[in-house]
Amino acid sequence: MITASSITGLQKAAILLLALGSENSAPLFGQLHEDELKDISIAMARLGRIPAEIVETVCSEFSKGLGEGEVLVGSFDSTERLLSNILPLIRVSQIMEEIRGPIGRTMWEKLENVSDVVLAKYLKNEYPQTVAVILNKIKPEQSSRVLALLPEEFALDIMIRMLKSGQTSKDVLLNIEQTLRQEFVSNISRNFSQDRHEQIANIFNNFDSRLEKTFMSALDHKTPTDAERVRALMFTFEDISHLPENYVSILLSKIDRSMLSLALKGASEELKHCFLNAMSDRAGRLLVEEISSMGPVRLKDVEAAKASIIEIAKNLANEGDIELISNLSENEMLE
Repeated sequence: MITASSITGLQKAAILLLALGSENSAPLFGQLHEDELKDISIAMARLGRIPAEIVETVCSEFSKGLGEGEVLVGSFDSTERLLSNILPLIRVSQIMEEIRGPIGRTMWEKLENVSDVVLAKYLKNEYPQTVAVILNKIKPEQSSRVLALLPEEFALDIMIRMLKSGQTSKDVLLNIEQTLRQEFVSNISRNFSQDRHEQIANIFNNFDSRLEKTFMSALDHKTPTDAERVRALMFTFEDISHLPENYVSILLSKIDRSMLSLALKGASEELKHCFLNAMSDRAGRLLVEEISSMGPVRLKDVEAAKASIIEIAKNLANEGDIELISNLSENEMLE
């Protein structure tokens, strides 16, 4: 909570405008530069509950009519109501989206705070020329990471357009910014939620089987809906059986044969056949012989071999050589 000793000048201005109300504060808002208006709007939305003594201290010259127990509440809703009496609704919507969305003063700065994966997923469905304009506007290091996540031919087309594009007109930039606000930024919170589930799924992927069962059981008990989503997003060793044969072949080229034999000890027949189908007859026979002659092995060693192969698969996916498919059903993957 704000105290008299910690309050900033920007917060004092926000409190004063809230205390004055929309009618009295309208002329003051009209004199502010857009950046100042945005700064005060952000400060106002983040005020929270302001004690009466703070209000009286900041607004001493306007303290008549403020009772001793009266407090003000600065929130997104109160800020939006106040702005709605001063500015056009479309401008209010833009300001509130920027306040609520990722940190950044402009749309392009906001994009810098968006996950590369989320941004790439959105851009891959846009026109190449639009993507070229967007990637020209954000920082080169972010553009490079996003391009690396896009399909190769699409990314190459975008780079050629970036090379050949001249100066983009202001109208085109405004139109793209408006589209980003309406179609992308408004859905970021849902994407962030998805990212959190993916992050936890990746953590589970790095647990050994004992820890995975322990924590998944606890997650099932505490929040079953989240547990179901995390489980669906996890990529497990058995999920390799869902990969196309050419992907399995690429994976095989990176795996040590002894590691594969150990990982397949006790694996399902479906998964064994998946690897065997991607190998030559001779290599397949040797693999089967190695697994059969291995004898008893420690579960800990098998889990370590599986984890190593999963890590190799993830690295190949990050480099764009393969695409991982988890245990999501076809309908779930399309959502």
